[in-house]
Amino acid sequence: MPDPLSERYRELLEGSYDCVDRIVLNAYFRMGHSAGGFRTWWRQLTGSEETLDNTHLMRLAGRFSRRLRAFAQAKGIPVVDCRRGERKHEIAEQYLTSHTGRPGLFLILVSKAQAPVWEVSGKHHLEWKDPQPYVNHYSFHIWDPDWGHVTIKISGHPPFPAQVILNGHEYAAAQAAKRGISFTKEGNCFTHISDAAGLARVADALCDSRTIGRLSRVCERWIYTCLSFALDSEEQAQSGFRYQYSSYQVEYSRNLIFRAGAKMERVFQALVDRTRSLLGVERVKTILGRKQRPRYRPRQKQGRRWEVVVERPTYDLTVFKVHCGRLTLKTYTKGERVLRIEALAHNTEELRRGRDLSKFPLLVARLQQILERFLEALHSIDVCFIADETLEQLPLPAQLGQTRVGGIDLNKPRLRKVVEALVTLSPSPVGFTASQVATKVSSLGLDEYGARRAAYDLKKFRAKQLVDKKPFSRRYQVSPQALQALTALLVLREKVIKPLLAAGCHPQPRPRRDNLTPLDQHYENLRLGMQGLFQELGLVA
Repeated sequence: MPDPLSERYRELLEGSYDCVDRIVLNAYFRMGHSAGGFRTWWRQLTGSEETLDNTHLMRLAGRFSRRLRAFAQAKGIPVVDCRRGERKHEIAEQYLTSHTGRPGLFLILVSKAQAPVWEVSGKHHLEWKDPQPYVNHYSFHIWDPDWGHVTIKISGHPPFPAQVILNGHEYAAAQAAKRGISFTKEGNCFTHISDAAGLARVADALCDSRTIGRLSRVCERWIYTCLSFALDSEEQAQSGFRYQYSSYQVEYSRNLIFRAGAKMERVFQALVDRTRSLLGVERVKTILGRKQRPRYRPRQKQGRRWEVVVERPTYDLTVFKVHCGRLTLKTYTKGERVLRIEALAHNTEELRRGRDLSKFPLLVARLQQILERFLEALHSIDVCFIADETLEQLPLPAQLGQTRVGGIDLNKPRLRKVVEALVTLSPSPVGFTASQVATKVSSLGLDEYGARRAAYDLKKFRAKQLVDKKPFSRRYQVSPQALQALTALLVLREKVIKPLLAAGCHPQPRPRRDNLTPLDQHYENLRLGMQGLFQELGLVA
């Protein structure tokens, strides 16, 4: 079912598709993460606990490094030692441009990061080093026939925890090419598609239960080959070393493909201007590229290979972010005419659906719900509406269950700030608490405002059906219809009534400006047109 924001701009769109983006899986050897399990594994590996000491653990880590570098030198695979602060993905992109597309390992990056490391004391007693030390991590950059660019990052110390980094757009591109769907892919984005419905079906395949097997197969295909530099296949079998997988980070995006880049830019900039102040977005980041987007679609050269296309900010890239704990909601432009709305879970624990790989479809479904909730909030704020009777009924007392509560008087600064807080907190996928409302209201300049006062004010808004309490929870949420009304109340007061009254109090002619924005021009026309009305009503001298 299309979201209201996409429906509003349907006539300007050529198509749209949803896709899972970045996927980060944690790979771990369960037995190796407990002292007793690690001791048992070491006994299976070496036949005795006598060699279980810090020296032999360091030797195992050193062997990993020596074997890896010797193999890379023999096969002509570059090994890059990264310095602190270097962006590893940019280094990989440089090597990816010259890659032939043949499956296999094409680059190894070495960098330091924190990792769990065992420390052995007397009588082979094991404890984790605290704090976790910085140790070498080896990032194996691999080209996979089904998933494109895959990165496997392994710690050099036992129990060799690892991360597998994939991208759903790479998978969709590989599968679309196999099905004969022609497309143009710029970076992590499809900009031209011959069969939008066919590509959407390919991308949707990452949301079903079969994705569990797809992810498991790509991990098993490569991770034990990378581990063989530390433990060869015989040692892996002898000690019973097997990885298990859990989801750590997942991104889900909706991509709106506009017919013309210039129209997309106007729509997006207007959306940002109207919603950023209401949602409390303090900073909108713009990465400068080409000054203007083309008004018409440029003719593309034939035979462009998606495997070697690298993302660059060819056009101005504006990123609009809303942070909700360990979740991030983003809206930004990609390529010349694609608007992307994205939900990112920095830690899937925040989604409360389980982290085991078998729960992956549930995580994606939850992110889809969060994304659609965000789009509803954006649309409700962008297109606000208030019924005629709402302004008259707001100040009147109301009934909430058996309790009679007061009305909502927006002439009071406290209640106006509560409305601002509710609009700002509305995109939160898990709702919000009275304490969060109190914190937000305090940040808006009302210092002596606590959770008890917030709970009392929320009762007033619940009585007016402007706020709903989630069942079996202490959290609240704002429905799309109520959000439209709350936004309209703020916009009417702050953007219409106050400017008009201010203009009526200062009727003197103003110096003419030639660089007025469209919004400023509307205000100027209203000011001039309302002066006569104010004089007739006696509002000005």
